[in-house]
Amino acid sequence: MADRATVAPQLGSQPALEGAADMDPVEYTLRKRLPRKLPRRKNDVYVNMKTDFRAQLGRCQKMLESGGFREICIHGLGLAINRAINIALQLQAAGFGALQLAANTSTVELVDDLEPELEEGESATRTRNNSAIHIRVFLVLPQGEKAEAVNPCN
Repeated sequence: MADRATVAPQLGSQPALEGAADMDPVEYTLRKRLPRKLPRRKNDVYVNMKTDFRAQLGRCQKMLESGGFREICIHGLGLAINRAINIALQLQAAGFGALQLAANTSTVELVDDLEPELEEGESATRTRNNSAIHIRVFLVLPQGEKAEAVNPCN
C-alpha cells in the first residue's frame, strides 16, 4: 500500500472521466449534450436563460388566461431554476389569489462528450448531476368543487 499515492480531490476539479483517468482536459473539447426532457405536453413550459424573461412570463400568462389550461408546469434546470421560481411567483402575484403553486425538486443526470483536439486522441464521456425544479401553477377551485389528485408535472 505504500507504493500507491492518494490524491485528495481539490475544489474546482473536474469529475473523473469514463474510459481513461490520465486524460488532459486541455487536449479535449467539451460538448454538452441536451438534457433528457420529460414528454412535452401542451401545458409544459421549459424555462431557459437564453429567452427573454418577459417573453417567458407572457407565454405562461397567455396559457392561463386563455382558458385552455387550468394549470401549467414550469420546468427549470440548473441556472434557470431561479428564473422558473421568479416566473411562478410573478404569475401568483398577478393572479390576485386565484393561483397556487406546488414545487418539486429533482436531480438530473447530464452527459458531456469530450472530443480530442488531436487526431490520435480517444473520445470520452463524462456524467454529472444538475438540480432541476418542476413548479405546478394551478387555478384555485371554488369551494364545493373536487380537486384532481393527479400531478401533471410528474
